[in-house]
Amino acid sequence: MTPANDHPAIPSAAVVGIGADGWPGLPPASRAALAGAEVLIGGPRQLALLPDDACPGERVAWPSPLRPAVPGLLKRYAGRRVAVLASGDPMFYGIGRTLTETVSAHAYAFDVLPHPSSVSYACARLGWPLEETETVTLVGRPVDRLAAALHDGRRILVLSAGADTPARVAALLTDRGFGASRMTVLEQLGGEAETAYEAVARDWPHPPGDPLNVIAVACVRDADALRLGATPGLPDAAYENDGQLTKRHIRAATLAALAPAPGELLWDVGGGSGSIGVEWMRTHPSCRAYAVERSPERARRIERNAARLGVPALGVVTGAAPQALAELPPPDAVFIGGGLTAPGLLDACWDALAPGGRLVANTVTLESEALLTQWYRRHGGELVKLSVAHAVPVGGFTGWRQAMPVTQWSVTRTNGDRG
Repeated sequence: MTPANDHPAIPSAAVVGIGADGWPGLPPASRAALAGAEVLIGGPRQLALLPDDACPGERVAWPSPLRPAVPGLLKRYAGRRVAVLASGDPMFYGIGRTLTETVSAHAYAFDVLPHPSSVSYACARLGWPLEETETVTLVGRPVDRLAAALHDGRRILVLSAGADTPARVAALLTDRGFGASRMTVLEQLGGEAETAYEAVARDWPHPPGDPLNVIAVACVRDADALRLGATPGLPDAAYENDGQLTKRHIRAATLAALAPAPGELLWDVGGGSGSIGVEWMRTHPSCRAYAVERSPERARRIERNAARLGVPALGVVTGAAPQALAELPPPDAVFIGGGLTAPGLLDACWDALAPGGRLVANTVTLESEALLTQWYRRHGGELVKLSVAHAVPVGGFTGWRQAMPVTQWSVTRTNGDRG
C-alpha cells in the first residue's frame, strides 16, 4: 500500500478509518480528507456518520458482492478526489486489505488514515493486553472457525457478524466443551451508545442486541472435555472415523515431515478422515489444504471433522487421484496417505511441486513400500519405518501390542530434480 501518491499520473484515494463515535472522533487529517473528497465510498452505516454540511461529496455505497466491484468502481471515479470509509483500522480485517488485493499498486495509490480498531477499544475496556489476546473474525465466515482458537485460559476477541453472533458463539462454546467460558459482549465501542453485558456461555440469557458488537471470550475448558493441544497429534478420539485414520503418533511424525509454514497449501491425497489436512490448517490460520477422497461418505466425514476442529475452510474434493488433482492450485506440500499404486499418482504429485516443495507418503503394504523405495533411490530424501506399540493387559500383567509399522518417504524437491 502506497503511503502517498508520489506519481501524479496514478489516481489516488484516501482510506479513512472511522469509529462508532463518527465525525466528532476523527482527527484533523481524517476530517480534512473527507471534507475535501468529491466522492465518498463506504458502507451505508459509515456514510451515515458523516455530516452533510462538512462532507458535501457524492456518496456511493459499496455494491454487493463488494470484492469484484472494487476495481471498476475506483476506475469509474479516477481523476476525482476519492475517500474510502472503513470501520476502525482499515488494515485490520478491513477494506484496506481488499483494496490492496484487488487493485494493483501501479494502478492506484492509497493514503491510509487509521482509527482505533474495535479490538483496541475492547482490550482497553477489559484491561486485556492486546499482544496476548487472539482475534478471530466471523464476518462472512462460519462460526466453526472459532473452535481452533479454544484453549483453556486463553482470551479471545471475536469480531461479530451481527446481532445473532453472540448466541451462536455461546452455542459453539457449549458444544465444544467450553461452556464454562465467560462471554462479554461490547456494543457500539467508542460511541455514545456503548454498552456491555456478560454471562457464562452455557447459560447465555441475552436476546440479540446491537449488530455492531465485539465478543470477548475468557476460555474455560469443561473438566470432562477432550483436551486438544496446539501442536499436531490430536487424540484419535477427536475424529469421527471408520478406521481410515492416520493414528496420533504417526500423524505427529507426518506433520513434522511436512513442515507446514504460514500461508502454505497442502494436498492431502487419500484423505480418509481428513486428519492430516485438518492438523496442517490448525498450525496457522493462514495455512490452506485440500483433502482428496474418492468415497463420498468419507468426504462428508472429512467436512464434519474439519468443521468440528475449527478449520471449516478445508477444501474437500470428491474423486479419485490423480484425475481429481487436475484443477487444484499448485501445492507447497503433498501428503499421500492412500492409493500409492494408482497409475500415475506419484508422478502427478511430484510434477505439481515447485522446487522447495515437500512430498510425504505413508504406507503399510509391501507393494507400496517397494514403489517408495524406487522413488527414494531416484530422488533421495528420507525413508524411515515408524513403529508404535501400546501397553495392553496380558492376563494379570501388561504387555506390548504392536501396531502395523508404517513406511514413510519424505523428500524436498530441488531445482535439479526430474520426473
